[in-house]
Amino acid sequence: MSRRRHGVQLIAYADRFGGSVRGLRELLDGPLAGTFDGVHLLPFFTPFDGADAGFDPVDHTAVDPRLGTWADVRELAGRYTLMADLIVNHVSADSAEFQDVVARGDASEHAGMFLTMSDVYPDGADEAELAGIYRPRPGLPFTPMTLGGRRRLVWTTFTPQQIDLDLADPAGQAYLDRVLTALTAGGVSMVRLDAVGYAVKTAGTSSFMTPQTFAFIDDLTARARHRGAEVLVEIHSHFERQVAIAGQVDRVYDFALPPLLLHTLYTGDAAALRHWLDVRPANAVTVLDTHDGIGVVDVGPDQIDVGRPGLLTPEQVHDLVEGIHTRSGGQSRQATGWAASNVDIYQVNCTYYDALGDDDAYLLARAVQLFVPGVPQIYYVGLLAGRNDMELLARTGVGRDINRHHYTREEIETDLGRPVVRRLLELIRLRNTHPAFDGSFRVAGEGSAVELIWEAGEHRVSLEADVAAVRFRVRSTPEANAPSPSSR
Repeated sequence: MSRRRHGVQLIAYADRFGGSVRGLRELLDGPLAGTFDGVHLLPFFTPFDGADAGFDPVDHTAVDPRLGTWADVRELAGRYTLMADLIVNHVSADSAEFQDVVARGDASEHAGMFLTMSDVYPDGADEAELAGIYRPRPGLPFTPMTLGGRRRLVWTTFTPQQIDLDLADPAGQAYLDRVLTALTAGGVSMVRLDAVGYAVKTAGTSSFMTPQTFAFIDDLTARARHRGAEVLVEIHSHFERQVAIAGQVDRVYDFALPPLLLHTLYTGDAAALRHWLDVRPANAVTVLDTHDGIGVVDVGPDQIDVGRPGLLTPEQVHDLVEGIHTRSGGQSRQATGWAASNVDIYQVNCTYYDALGDDDAYLLARAVQLFVPGVPQIYYVGLLAGRNDMELLARTGVGRDINRHHYTREEIETDLGRPVVRRLLELIRLRNTHPAFDGSFRVAGEGSAVELIWEAGEHRVSLEADVAAVRFRVRSTPEANAPSPSSR
C-alpha cells in the first residue's frame, strides 16, 4: 500500500491482536486492508510478557520467539511504516547484565550500566533534594538491593523489576546504541523514546526534563536519524512544556487532547479544546488511548513549576476524573491509583469507549482526533470500541490491563461488524485518502461549536461539531466519500 506522511497508524501488541507478529500483519493485510499506513508494534522483545507487558526487557535486541523473528518484523516493516519502543530508562532486573552485577557487584563488567543513589548523590542528599525528584508514582525512586554482597540503593523509577540505566556512563550509552542498531536493522523507521523524561538524573534538579535531559534527547535523536529513524518523545507533563519540547524534536505526543475531549463532551463547553487547538504543536502524534491510562497531568496545573496554570483548573481536572469513574460505572476506579498495582499518579485506567459510554460521543471524539494536524494513532482496543476488561484486571491486579484485552480472531471479526466500528473505519480511511489533509488547517467555531477545516487547492474537507448536542457532520469535496453524520 502507498504510504502517506500523515497516514493513520495502529498501536497494538502482537500477542493481544493477532497472536504473533505474522498474525498482526495478516490482520492488517486482510480484514483491515487499506485502513492503516503504519503500526506502532508494542514491545515484542524478550520477554513480551514480563512484569510490565514488555516494557522491562531482559533482552531488548531479541524478538521473543513466541511472537516470531526479526524476519517477521522486517516483513511487517516492508508493508507498513513501523514504530517500536526504545526503552531508554531501564531494563529488567532479570537481564543477564544486571544479574551479573547482583552476583559480582563492582567487579562486573556491566556495573557501569546501572544507576544507584550514590552515582547521583556521591555526598548524600538532604530531604529537600529527595523531595524535589519528580515522580510518576508515589514514594522515592530507590530499591534496596544486594550487589556483590554490598547493600545498595538501586534507582528504580517505576518498579523494582525495572532497573534504571546510568546514561552518563559509557556502558549505558553503548547499551542504547546496541538496541538502536537492532531496531533499525529490523526495519523500524520510527523510534518511540519510552519514559525518556526520567532518563537523566542530575543532583539539585527534579531529574525530569532538565537541560541535561534535552541534551541527551538531542544526542540520541541524532544517533537515530543517522540510522534512518525518526524519533517520537513520550512525556507526560504540563502543556507548555510539551509545546517547548516539540520545537526541539521530530515528534511529541498530543497527550492533552484525550482528557480535553472528555472534558469537552462531559461539559458541552468547547472553549478549552479550541484554545488547545490554537496552540498545540503540529508535529504531534495524536492519540486518544494507548497501552497506558488516560493522562490528566497533561491538562492540569504544572506539577514542577507550582502555580503555573494548566489548560483546565484543578476543579475541572477533579470533575474530569470523577466523570470517567461515573461513566465507566466505577470500573475505572477499581483500576486506578491505590486500587491496583502499577500505580500512576497522573493517569486513569479505562478504555476510551467506556470513558464516554456512548457511540455518538465516541465517534465525535475520534473524528476530532483524525482531523487535527499530526500523525493519528489508533489503539487496537479503541479501534474496536472495546469495553473494560474486568476479568483480566481481576486475574492480574494490574490497573492498565483493564485496557489491554487479548482479542481472539472471532472477537475481532465480530467487532469489525459493529456499526460504531464500521463508521470509525470510514473516518480513518477518509483521513488516509482525502487530498485536503495535505494542505492547510484552521479552527473555527464559538460556544459549543467546533469546526476543523482542511484545504489544499480546490480540495476541502471539514468537521462541523456541536459538543453540547454531541453531533457532528463531515463535509467533503467529491474525491472521497464522507462518513455519515452522527445523530441522536
